[in-house]
Amino acid sequence: MPMMVFIEPDGTRREVDAPNGLSVMEIAHLHDIDLEGACEGSLACSTCHVIVDKSWFGKLKPIEEDEEDMLDLAFGLAKTSRLGCQIIMSDELNGLTVQLPSGTNNMMM
Repeated sequence: MPMMVFIEPDGTRREVDAPNGLSVMEIAHLHDIDLEGACEGSLACSTCHVIVDKSWFGKLKPIEEDEEDMLDLAFGLAKTSRLGCQIIMSDELNGLTVQLPSGTNNMMM
């Protein structure tokens, strides 16, 4: 089974099993990692924003316009920011590393 790494805002590194077909957001929830996902992956918020490690960013599918629009609302945006609900785990992403931002911008509340 593929694995991935979440780096929490305090620098804690968590390696977790990452089943193929699940999104990064779903994997975080499966392992009780604090990645909100207020819209449950419907591309209506930016609360599952993650910062992808530079070495992995180019291996992801290209960002689509809807995701880009939602990312504009994200807290702590970086050049390698993506929405966790839009990154789907596969064997090719085994070892994927993402950093959780220090906060979220929840417009859904």
